[in-house]
Amino acid sequence: MSVVGAAYRFETGLRDLASRVARAFGWTPVAIAYPGYGSGGRVRVLGRVLLAPAGTHPESRLRIPGWQRFLTLEAPRTEVVVEVAGTRRRLTSDDDGLLDAVLPAARPLEGRPTVSARMGTGLRWATAPVHLASSDAHRGVVCDIDDTVLVTDIAHPLRAAYRTFVQRSGSRRAVPGMADLLREVTAGAEHVPVLYLSNGPWNLLGPLSRFLERNGFPPGALLLTDWGLQPDRWFRDGQAHKRSSLLRLAEDLPGVDWTLVGDTGEHDPALYEEFARAHPDRVAEILLRDVTAAGPTVASVGDVPVVRAADGAALSRARASLRR
Repeated sequence: MSVVGAAYRFETGLRDLASRVARAFGWTPVAIAYPGYGSGGRVRVLGRVLLAPAGTHPESRLRIPGWQRFLTLEAPRTEVVVEVAGTRRRLTSDDDGLLDAVLPAARPLEGRPTVSARMGTGLRWATAPVHLASSDAHRGVVCDIDDTVLVTDIAHPLRAAYRTFVQRSGSRRAVPGMADLLREVTAGAEHVPVLYLSNGPWNLLGPLSRFLERNGFPPGALLLTDWGLQPDRWFRDGQAHKRSSLLRLAEDLPGVDWTLVGDTGEHDPALYEEFARAHPDRVAEILLRDVTAAGPTVASVGDVPVVRAADGAALSRARASLRR
């Protein structure tokens, strides 16, 4: 057995032991609903099942401060009742306690920007919005988070770790002009889908959601990932997460041409350009915040424009120059 495999088995055994001890002290499963998305008669619902002290309200788990939000005990293979848009289903969490399912809607979804998803284990229910794209939506936005809309300095691990684990979410800084840019891209049409795609962990969904709302970003679902050991690798593959998420969005919202927004600090340029080459008819433009603060540049991948600039305002100006 490899070192990684042995470490994964040890971590899994330790988690199972901690879960048994917690249950012995009266902890029970609670379901947390995450923002989802949908269109037409289908909605994608997301959530997670955790163990929590008896009487804990599920949504309070999204408000745990600082590093403590990473100290969670997942409840794998736990049955949860889900209600959304007139449909009720029973789902079972996966080995990481996650819930991810597409449900048909019993009621028409047209004309509403959101519906509510409810999840519960017993008498305790949590709710989250499901953001709806209009059935004739022809454009949408996929936007990275770290160093695209939120200053993280992910290329500097110590700085990024401090901001992620220590700094209070209320003091985090937004990248200048990015909220205005996203509102500009989504203006003029009804129910344009917005998806925030990040390699950040689901543990950060609460503070990230509050950050986006507080700084005026358009509402949308967050597609995060699960940190931690994997059976065959030390960390989950972030590039694979983003690549598979883009392909999934192309399938779930087949009529949408995407504006892909990211930054030059890690893998966004290569991943977005790869997707644009494979699906040129599904990408309207690629907008990249240049973390080196270099001057604006305009290039292309086939017929898809690729704009790089230092912040949202500079990206907006460079984008506007293409339409003259």
